[in-house]
Amino acid sequence: MNEVRVAPTAGIAACLLVVVALLLPYLLVTEASAVTAYYGAGAITPLAAGLFALVGVIVFAAGREERTDPPLAAGAGLVFGLFSTAVVGAWALTVPGSVALQLGTAGGTVATLLEFHRYLVALAAVLVAVAGGWYARALRLV
Repeated sequence: MNEVRVAPTAGIAACLLVVVALLLPYLLVTEASAVTAYYGAGAITPLAAGLFALVGVIVFAAGREERTDPPLAAGAGLVFGLFSTAVVGAWALTVPGSVALQLGTAGGTVATLLEFHRYLVALAAVLVAVAGGWYARALRLV
């Protein structure tokens, strides 16, 4: 297994997972204003982490294809992952649980998914940081 290629690919996948996780409530909830209130209820909006993730896709891809210096891309990917984790962590810990529960008018799996959504986004953000660390380790930087 060529870790120098697999690690940034995992970083790209993790970044895309963050973006998909942030878009998920918009697909499951009929009122977009409810989702906007959900994302605005915490200390900081997690949509900033979505921006970090979109830039992270470019950084990891550029490093993997050697269009930029791979050690620079690994470091930037790690930093974007850590910033995303901090932003989403601050949001996930400060958004009231009642706001998330009010999103799910449907029952069953959708309500459960929305109840634990903030933690899923946080896990996805952690995966970006892990992929950045893995990429740095594969390049023997740490």
